Amino acid sequence: MSAPAWDQNDAARGDLPGELPGGGVSWVDQVARHAHRIPDRVALRFESRSTTWTELDHRVRTLAAGLRDRGVAAGDRVAVLMTNRPEFIETVLAVNTLGGIAVPVNFRLSAAEIRYIIVDSGARLLVADSGLAPLAGAVRAESAQPPGCLVVGDSTGAAGPGAESYQDLLAGPVAEAPAAAISERDIALIMYTSGTTGRPKGAMLSHLNLMVQCLTVIQAFGQSTAEISLCASPMFHIAGIGLFAPVLLGGGTVVIMPSGQFDAGTTLDVLEREQVTTLFLVPAQWQVLCADPNVAGRASSLRTISWGAAPATVSLLETMARTFPEATNIALFGQTEMSPVTCALDGGDALRKIGSVGKPVPFVAARVVDDEMNDVPPGAVGEIVYRGPGTMAGYWNNPAATADAFAGGWFHSGDLVRVDDEGFVYVVDRKKDMIISGGENIYCAEVENVLAGHPGVADVAVIGGKDQRWGETPIAIIVPARPDEPPTLDDLTAWSRDRLASYKKPTAIVLIDALPRNASGKVLKHQLRATYGDR
Repeated sequence: MSAPAWDQNDAARGDLPGELPGGGVSWVDQVARHAHRIPDRVALRFESRSTTWTELDHRVRTLAAGLRDRGVAAGDRVAVLMTNRPEFIETVLAVNTLGGIAVPVNFRLSAAEIRYIIVDSGARLLVADSGLAPLAGAVRAESAQPPGCLVVGDSTGAAGPGAESYQDLLAGPVAEAPAAAISERDIALIMYTSGTTGRPKGAMLSHLNLMVQCLTVIQAFGQSTAEISLCASPMFHIAGIGLFAPVLLGGGTVVIMPSGQFDAGTTLDVLEREQVTTLFLVPAQWQVLCADPNVAGRASSLRTISWGAAPATVSLLETMARTFPEATNIALFGQTEMSPVTCALDGGDALRKIGSVGKPVPFVAARVVDDEMNDVPPGAVGEIVYRGPGTMAGYWNNPAATADAFAGGWFHSGDLVRVDDEGFVYVVDRKKDMIISGGENIYCAEVENVLAGHPGVADVAVIGGKDQRWGETPIAIIVPARPDEPPTLDDLTAWSRDRLASYKKPTAIVLIDALPRNASGKVLKHQLRATYGDR
């Protein structure tokens, strides 16, 4: 093998002949290293298009030069408003190349909600794809200080005055390498939380946070450099970023699933065609995939399957095990502020400890505490709190929320859990979702888990409804499996007789067509409480 050609760009980045490109820990450095080590291997697959590591490195560096010429510098924020596509990854990497901070934006938000994120983060530039150009234009039109805008595709006019073409930035050669010196403690991303209970907060994630989480996922999955990972989660969400980040570190291939309504048949086609080895889905997606009549034998290349971002019922986990018996089933648990994984359930324990999210991962210190920060005994319910190098730096522009989140020196997750005598963690509920009925604590997730096993229930959420005698009692919001024969309250009461204490059984049910969920698959319980909580 001949020695690689080195040019002034390599020298400008501080690389010396004979050394691997990049000297830091960022994913930008890793892309440069892969471009040197495995230049022709496919890094990204999107529909029928492949991008090699050499091509990805060149596009990122070229785009970074264009962003620098438009004033983006270290510490600047750039909002990324895109559906799932390679340009999302390119933009994030290019912004980080300059020492800037990428701000992924949920494209399902309204213009007003996106505008809040733009203003709160202080983003000076918005990068959108052509399908979202009108939304970007609406955001900019009502902004007192509209950010600059780049558009992937030919819809720059729809994004408003001054919008430029993304492709034009990639058309010219790179005059010099624009890479900045990146510290592991520098902020790489501001991830705005889903805002299920109010205004979203921007969790600041550093390059070190991302590196630690990459190592966590690689260890949990036993990933190799030949891994082919399907990214079916929204790339603006930490679950999507958590999928492609380990591949950027290890040098495998990311197969990017286009955004849109999840379709089991299409997903199976991609799994089969691309020979995908690793698949992460939220529980609602696993439910649809497992129910497809053609699922058998269509995903034989899968080595690991995993779930997270929302609770999975015991019945769903049993179905996954039956549907994909040859794949290791791994539960990943965490949250955006922890970048994101905090607990993992090893595949060997998936059936023995079904319903558990596993144990804290090696880079996370965890405690289960009461309201006074006292450790609770094994088996008792408490809030799980964390420390570790994966913990966010804090909430952007929100010192009060940061102080509250780190009260007592640990990050407060808001998740209520119990730990068994072997150290396995079981999620009981979100702290804010717990129902207090006549002085008794009722954990919605426990009730949901039982009701989900009823054959007439396709989906379920439990909320607290006002009650004059007890203060609150459980209300079950049901999506029936057979709309023409929905379950009745008496049906569910009988089903729960030997499965739930009497005070935990629902006192009312509501039948709806679908539960409201955010982009990560979490049920928007504040909407359900506002609509049905007074019944």
